[in-house]
Amino acid sequence: MEHKQELEKLYNQKGEALSPVLPNNMKNFLIDIDGTICDDIPNEEPERMSTCLPYPDALKMLNKWFDEGHVIYFFTSRTEEHRPVTEAWLAKHNFKYHGILFGKPRGGNYHWIDNHIVKATRFKGKFTDLVVKNKDIEVFEK
Repeated sequence: MEHKQELEKLYNQKGEALSPVLPNNMKNFLIDIDGTICDDIPNEEPERMSTCLPYPDALKMLNKWFDEGHVIYFFTSRTEEHRPVTEAWLAKHNFKYHGILFGKPRGGNYHWIDNHIVKATRFKGKFTDLVVKNKDIEVFEK
């Protein structure tokens, strides 16, 4: 599922092109698979990947975001060898998405560093509409 959304062009103070961004009303969702949209299945037990059930609230919310025009990518610790079973499972359960990134580092405790705004949301068992709350975060000191 290829994403063809028009990106907005950005320029620095010198007029040089910067990496383009999505329009303000759109979000790029990077969503884990195991333990987030279905039970946590380790790579060492791939036979379970085709038989697990999706979390109903995850399927409903992700498809809603897709239908609203947001970009849905799965970002998983599964490896490329798990691509066929993963894509078949997503299709079987009617997940709408634009793509999958395989090979996310295993072990959790992620610290994402990027030149774009990153909003991290820790999944704690149920997908609902997102709300804004202020929390302490780690930042680079100037």
